Amino acid sequence: MRKNFGAKPWTYPQPVFIIGSYDEDGRANAMNAAWGGISCDTELCMCISAGHKTTKNILARKAFTVSMATSAQMTACDYVGIASGNNTADKMEKAGFHTTKAEHVDAPIIEELPMTLECRLISYDPESCHLFGEIVNVSADESILTDGKIDVMKLAPITFDPVGNAYHVIGEKVGNAFRDGAKLKEK
Repeated sequence: MRKNFGAKPWTYPQPVFIIGSYDEDGRANAMNAAWGGISCDTELCMCISAGHKTTKNILARKAFTVSMATSAQMTACDYVGIASGNNTADKMEKAGFHTTKAEHVDAPIIEELPMTLECRLISYDPESCHLFGEIVNVSADESILTDGKIDVMKLAPITFDPVGNAYHVIGEKVGNAFRDGAKLKEK
């Protein structure tokens, strides 16, 4: 038997994205967003409201970064989601985040978050809150690489549980994508 909950924004996993931007004075800002994902090979889409300082920054600079929140930085990543850049000028300092300018876009890379997507603004619709960005580069700190590739276990990204309002870390490997299902083709 199933229980019906009605229309809810519940999917699993929901990545916890930390969106970085620069304001009009060149000050770095970041926010936490869970409603987003890949929408094409080099494109992502996120749902962020027009009232966010980050949204205003992105519209002005036409660029942003998206870092994966990690278990090691969970508290700081949660903080940038509950403190508003509109009224907390020292938000990044309070989070303990340090930034460097991204190589390919006019946006900050948060040094404490080891994986970052550098994005150019494609479009933003204030009515739907849909923001589309072109991914122009992905960078990763060597600390999360194994054999030159990003190692999800070393990255330890967290996901958002919208039902329990909790964060969970990605867990154990259970299979091989694009291989294990091939066994069923042979039947």
